[in-house]
Amino acid sequence: MNVTLFIFLMVYLAMGLGKLPGFKVDRTGAAMIGAMAMMAVGSIGAKAAWVAVDYRTIGMLFGLMVVSGAFAESGFYEWAARKVATLSVGPIALLAVFVVVSGFLSALLTNDVVVVAMTPLLVSVTLARRLNPVPFLLAFCFAANTGSAGTLIGSPQNMIAAQELGISFTGFLSVAGIPALLSLPVVWGIVAWMYRGKFTLKDSEIPQNISTKQPVAMPLNIHETCKAAIITVAVIIAFVLDFWPKELVSLTAAAILLLNRKISSQDVLHRVDANLLLLISGLFIVNAALSNTGLPQNILYHLHKGGVDLNDPISLFFTSATLSNIIGNNPTVMLLVPFLNPGTHANAMGAALALGTGFFSNLIIFGSLAGIIVVEQAALCGVKISFKTFTRVGAPVSIICMLMATGWISFLMRNY
Repeated sequence: MNVTLFIFLMVYLAMGLGKLPGFKVDRTGAAMIGAMAMMAVGSIGAKAAWVAVDYRTIGMLFGLMVVSGAFAESGFYEWAARKVATLSVGPIALLAVFVVVSGFLSALLTNDVVVVAMTPLLVSVTLARRLNPVPFLLAFCFAANTGSAGTLIGSPQNMIAAQELGISFTGFLSVAGIPALLSLPVVWGIVAWMYRGKFTLKDSEIPQNISTKQPVAMPLNIHETCKAAIITVAVIIAFVLDFWPKELVSLTAAAILLLNRKISSQDVLHRVDANLLLLISGLFIVNAALSNTGLPQNILYHLHKGGVDLNDPISLFFTSATLSNIIGNNPTVMLLVPFLNPGTHANAMGAALALGTGFFSNLIIFGSLAGIIVVEQAALCGVKISFKTFTRVGAPVSIICMLMATGWISFLMRNY
């Protein structure tokens, strides 16, 4: 048991730090090494390890990544970014459009893919308009995190929570959709207020090493965009009707989009985040191995005796929110859901996980993958967003959204 616990702690230390101390091993590498180490020392058998990997979650996530990748390859994301950024409106109104578009796209498509595809172009078009890109990128990132919390397909952690707790698409939307929607004006209002008078740049304020020339855009393929949109609508309808397993719906949609005469399947698959799929698979095995020791169950028992009950949605909400900023959104949900007993509060617990990890993840850069992507992509474009800058705006956004979500979850407990 000591060896199993040591491996588990090393894996989650890497989740928190972003790498394994002393080694060039990132989160995905740590998860895979941990899974193999658990099998090597006998903490879990090879067959049990395969069984531990939830094929339903992996299948659904992979399929939806392909759907989102099809939009990227059709040029839709670049087209949407340019349309938004070139609107003839003032900075405050443009910020509102950024927030709405980010929240809407992230709720319907995998938020991380949306952020990866659109961040570089948003930097170039804001600079071309002599606008300070930082508030727009922050608002875009924050809205992606909070908006994606509203639907089952908005983020990987939502998919994992819904799959493990047995929550339907409509059930998830009914308990998480409203607070996610209300979070968008909160994001817009706080960013607009904190950057009042700082939206525009003078020519002298634009660093010389940053080009304001807009890059050549990928042309919009209307036919492929419409095809991806039709498939997406069909997926959502199938999820709502719930007559077929979600992973089969997602994989069927992926297969249809990959069978293409104009866009290479290799290009679409290039948009799939294989590292995330491997990370999740590795964590399934690591968590199952620790569960075999009985230690997590024992800890939960003593926590319950001490007054901390993770099956209480409010306790789960704050626990998941805190952990998400330590080890990340996906690892947090994967760590918690195997030990939950949802009963009659499954939907409320799903909302607690989605809103806790989604809303509080705006506190620090490393609280979400979207935050890391935006900051790193912006840096590659020559725009620096420091830890202090991110948290100065992200903290009030997170706190207000968390207070709103606390009231909402309390309402759910009284009325569901």
